[in-house]
Amino acid sequence: MSGFDAVTDQLSGLTGVYAELRGELRRFLIARLGDVSEAEDALQELWIRASAGDSGPIANPRAYLYRAAQNLALDAVRARASRQRRDGEWAATQRDPSFAEPVDFMPNAEAAMLAREDAVKLSAAIAALPAKAGAVFRLHKLDGMPHAEIASRLGITRSGVEKHIAVAMAHLRRAMAD
Repeated sequence: MSGFDAVTDQLSGLTGVYAELRGELRRFLIARLGDVSEAEDALQELWIRASAGDSGPIANPRAYLYRAAQNLALDAVRARASRQRRDGEWAATQRDPSFAEPVDFMPNAEAAMLAREDAVKLSAAIAALPAKAGAVFRLHKLDGMPHAEIASRLGITRSGVEKHIAVAMAHLRRAMAD
């Protein structure tokens, strides 16, 4: 018997039907499980079962393979649910306050130093703004005044307020980037 005949004999029966339907079965399992790697695992398990040859003649091998694939998918879903339940129960035991370490929300020394340097740099950049742009920026960003109120207070249009804020923001971006 040649090597080709041996492969043909191996792919006859249930394994031959499996080989023909492998793509369909893969899509079927992906749809059922929602996870490609779980579907590949189930497909591998299906191949092992199909190639074991422990069963007798099968009247409808296509239906048999789809039923086996469905059973494997159900087993995988049950195992996933069991795993999630077990992990959830374990996580609940880990939330015991007696086990928790206190959380320090204070920034470390380096972060605090960098933040202070940035604040000094920003303060100097605001002080260096052109007079009108600086006034508009302070009223809007620091005092929280709306554009319309700034416009009436300074005797300029709302468009002028927006332009001064844009000039101030561009100046500050450049200053902070340097």
